[in-house]
Amino acid sequence: MVDRLERHRTELTGYCYRMLGSGFEAEDAAQETLIRAWRAYDRYDERRGTLRVWLYRIATNVCLDMLRSAQRRALAVDLGPASQAGAPLGPPIADERWIHPISDARALPEDVAVRRETIRLAFVAALQHLPPRQRAALILCDVLCWTARETADLLDTTVASVNSALQRARATMRAAAPTLDADRRPDDAARRDLLDRYCAAFERHDVDTLVSLLHEDVTMSMPPFAWWLRGRDQIRLAMSDPAAACAGARLRPVAANGSPAFWQTRPDADGAHRPFALVVLDVADGAITDIVTFLGAERLAPLFPA
Repeated sequence: MVDRLERHRTELTGYCYRMLGSGFEAEDAAQETLIRAWRAYDRYDERRGTLRVWLYRIATNVCLDMLRSAQRRALAVDLGPASQAGAPLGPPIADERWIHPISDARALPEDVAVRRETIRLAFVAALQHLPPRQRAALILCDVLCWTARETADLLDTTVASVNSALQRARATMRAAAPTLDADRRPDDAARRDLLDRYCAAFERHDVDTLVSLLHEDVTMSMPPFAWWLRGRDQIRLAMSDPAAACAGARLRPVAANGSPAFWQTRPDADGAHRPFALVVLDVADGAITDIVTFLGAERLAPLFPA
């Protein structure tokens, strides 16, 4: 029984992550789902639906419960206007306001391009604009490819209600979400070359080369601070600041949010490199379009298996 339940953990974690916007909460929700399923397993009736559907019903209820009193999670670009290079970071924002990253290994049960795209930070942040039940309907139908009838049965509603919710949710997502590109592949040679050059320039602290790899309208943020920058010129100024602390840092690849991602490591007093932050990039049209540097590596590390 435990093995039958456990084999669904990864896809349930991915579903909960899209619903909740936090790797920490997604893991808690998936664990709670499996615990509830284990306790109620003797009441599971295969004639009423597959085990997978039953687990998703439990997971949806767990997430809806968790979302009842929660504030919408967001990225820095959603919290206010862009800052200017050299401006103070300001106070950190409460942890529960942020979209948190997640490891691909914990959220993607198989390497399918559209699923990989749907755990990108920007897409998950856009999902948080939807009311919880609309969010569930959109994820089930448009990400997991459930039918409107299957979704209606899971949500204890009608097909008409699901279709209405989908219509509203899709309109919101068109305004808030990045376009999903199913042709993007993590092993694309040009993309790998771009990332290799970015890492090399970062580790040399070669600001000119690094900035040349950025999209003209690139954004850069550093949770838990609301501070963020837009545009190559602003990022050049920030990275050229003598007080910038990236000199001597290195980048080590890690699989996060279906996107290029790296542990930024820095040398300690003994010269050994330790993770300092998790950097998640977005790439489009041959350039880096977004850089999110999540501080607090010690807290994030348990989400990313070695």
